[in-house]
Amino acid sequence: MSSAAENNKALVRRFFEEVYNRGNLDVADELLAPDFAWKLPGKDANIEDYKQWVTKQLDASSDLHFSIEEQVAEGVKVITRLIGSDTHDQEEYQGFAPSGVRITIEAIIIHRVVEGKIVEERNKADFSPFWQQHLEQERIERERIEQELRVARRIQQASLPKEVPTLEGWQISPYYQPAREVGGDFYDFHLLSEDRLGLVVGDATGKGVPAALVMSTTCGMLQLAAQASDSSSSPGEVLKRVNEALLVRIPSNMFVTCFYAIVDPKSASLRYANAGHDLPYLHHSGDCEELRARGMPLGLMPGMSYEEKEIELDVGEGVFFYSDGLVEAHDPKGERFGFPRLRALVAEHGEVGALGDLLLEQLYSFVGEGWEQEDDIILLTLERSATTS
Repeated sequence: MSSAAENNKALVRRFFEEVYNRGNLDVADELLAPDFAWKLPGKDANIEDYKQWVTKQLDASSDLHFSIEEQVAEGVKVITRLIGSDTHDQEEYQGFAPSGVRITIEAIIIHRVVEGKIVEERNKADFSPFWQQHLEQERIERERIEQELRVARRIQQASLPKEVPTLEGWQISPYYQPAREVGGDFYDFHLLSEDRLGLVVGDATGKGVPAALVMSTTCGMLQLAAQASDSSSSPGEVLKRVNEALLVRIPSNMFVTCFYAIVDPKSASLRYANAGHDLPYLHHSGDCEELRARGMPLGLMPGMSYEEKEIELDVGEGVFFYSDGLVEAHDPKGERFGFPRLRALVAEHGEVGALGDLLLEQLYSFVGEGWEQEDDIILLTLERSATTS
């Protein structure tokens, strides 16, 4: 083989080593002719187009590397068979977001070298493995997400009450509408002594399996704490105990908001405490008011105490509990359903038996067709329907 052919092969090897493996684009300016032609199907591209393409490959991967397997040189042509490999872990490439997938491509590159400059490149690479691997990675990721959603949904459904307890003189109407992506919203009932009922509505931060697990854990702890403090009828004590227990059992970046109340049908009273949850509304006489009680979310800080308050409900009065999936729903322009709108609706229609149905109708009218629910929605009404004996 002539020394010229050997020199041309060495030049091409240096080009791949410096430009692709080391990311030294200055060498591209040195080795590519000013009138360099990049031969593509149906068109030619110039040196700047080529350098931009190389730059995108380098930006997309942290470990791009080309290994030359074989070279043949004849005249001014150098034919190189090589294997390229990289991990797509940095920037978007060819419309694909970084996925961490490992890509391997076998290619045959034909260069024309004239007077020590590469004047032309033709790429015979088979890029089908690239797309196949990306598509396979996307399929695997979709299946993983779907499996996680199924697991989270089973955990969530297993934690929610299977039936609504009967309480003489009271009507309880829960409504739960899950979003596709599972959140940590929950409600529960605790049967207590002397016909009293513990009622809880809460929301664990996050989505998917982590939120479902924290939700399930919290529900179990609330049940145990309610039973332990049954005789004292203390919602604040229940929340205090659960807060201390959750601190060492959930991730530090998660917490749980929770409103806990105990209904006493004999005295028609509702005793309650709040751990940072959205405020329920008491509706009466064509108006409504917030049930306020101070308290931090569960699982954030040790040694927390929770303010307790108590109200009595007359016949026809009731309390509306909810999770933030309702107030945070937004219309196509991005406007949220919001607390003022909810409070006005509760004040106007609070004495309507099917308040939950009415609110859902208002919600669907507000968000419009094509709305994609982003968070679970819990609506729960507690109404005093008759005088108890």
